[in-house]
Parts: sequence; C-alpha cells; structure tokens
Amino acid sequence: MEHIMKFTVLGFFALFIIAELIWARFQKKSIYNPKETLSNIIILTVNQLLKPLVLVWSFMVFSWVGKLTLLQLPNHWAMYVLAAIMVDFLLYWQHRIHHEVALLWTIHNVHHSSPWMNFTTAFRINWIGGFISPVFFLPAILLGFTPTQVTGFLFLNLVYQFLLHTESVGKIPFLEGWLNTPSAHRVHHGSNPKYIDKNYGGVLMIWDRMFGTYQAEEEEVVYGVTTGFEGHNPVWAVFGPMVRFFKGEFQREKRNVGTFIDPD
Repeated sequence: MEHIMKFTVLGFFALFIIAELIWARFQKKSIYNPKETLSNIIILTVNQLLKPLVLVWSFMVFSWVGKLTLLQLPNHWAMYVLAAIMVDFLLYWQHRIHHEVALLWTIHNVHHSSPWMNFTTAFRINWIGGFISPVFFLPAILLGFTPTQVTGFLFLNLVYQFLLHTESVGKIPFLEGWLNTPSAHRVHHGSNPKYIDKNYGGVLMIWDRMFGTYQAEEEEVVYGVTTGFEGHNPVWAVFGPMVRFFKGEFQREKRNVGTFIDPD
C-alpha cells in the first residue's frame, strides 16, 4: 500500500511537471534548466531512499514523547481538523526558525538557492532535514495528537506546497493573503530585499498576517539567495552552505542582489 501511494504521488508530480513544460514552451518561458532539473531530481531520489529511515525515526521520537502527553483527545472528526491546523501552525514556526537561525538556514538554504522557479524546485529538500523536522512537531504530540495525524497532515501539507512552486498560475482573487498560493510562494523564494523572509505559511497565510511576515507579490521576483548560486552539483547544493558555515566562511547576508549570471 505504501509503495502504491508513493508511486501515485510521484506520478502526480510528473503530470504537473509535464504540463508545466508544455505551458512554458507555448509561453516561450525559460523556467527550466536541464542541469538544474537533473540536480533537483537527484535530490528528490536520495530523499525517497532516506524516507523509510526518516519515518522510523519520526515515529520513534513521537512515540517516546507521546508517553508524556498532557491530554487524551477523543477520536472525533473535529480532532482531525484541529490536528491539520496545529500542524500548519507548527510548520510556520519550523519554517521561520530555519530562516532566522544561521545553522538551520544552512540546511534550508538548498531549497532557496536555485535561480529557477518550477515544480521541481519543490524537490530541493536537504537530506538531513527529515531527521530534524520531528522536533518542531513535538508540541502537537504533547497536546495529544497522534503520530499518524501529525505525519499524515505534514505529508499532505508538503504535497500542497509542491503545487505552489510555479510561475504558471497568477494571483488568485479572494485567496491571496489567506491561503498560500503560487504568487505568495514566489515571494517567499524571492531574494528581492522586500521579499526576504516573508510568507512562511504552509497552507494558511493567516499565521504570516498574524505575526507580520506576509508580503504580497508586487514586483518581479528574483529567485535565489543573496549569498550566490551554489551550482548544479546536488551534493554541494545540499551540503555546501553547511561546510562553509563550519569553516567560518558562510554568511547569511541581507543585501541587495546583483544581476544573476547563468554559469552555463
């Protein structure tokens, strides 16, 4: 069953990528770079290979902390709604902390370092990120939500976020500022000074509005990071910022971005 679900999701991703490629061709938009796309697929492949270990680790941590749970929540549909909201709230803070804490930023950096925005950009998730992630969702376990609820809604949240990594969808009336949209997430990937560290939400934008981190898309987005392009090597894209951090060479600068020059 797990393998069927995995291939179903990957097939879902593939269909959207093909549709986006067709759209880009008709629109004459250069949103895909072959080397970068291959790098993104390699990063995804390694994460898929690591997923069984990540799931085992997550359930071990959740089960251990679950013994300390403060509440015994009823098995009611309303609890699933609350679980989804709680996971989204905690994901906001996980995401924000990864931007604001230098060491965690070096882990999250790979997701932002590509100068291209397309569906495969969503695959740029650090290989060690899944082993750190459970820590940020322990409050939900302590409040009585089950490991299955937390991991399940986190998975659905991440699938939803895959759909946000595209330029093929413009602003969506009535939803902007309330739900995360492709427009809102393009802002999040922007290295423009006014876009840096904005729109952390997973599904809901209400957390960003509540905590002052919401920014609407107002000017053309310059994708990438202010510290420069890491290159197409997937291993260096994942680990390069961490290596330079421990060597004392990596700085998370908030400065104006110069013109991006394609290394190819």
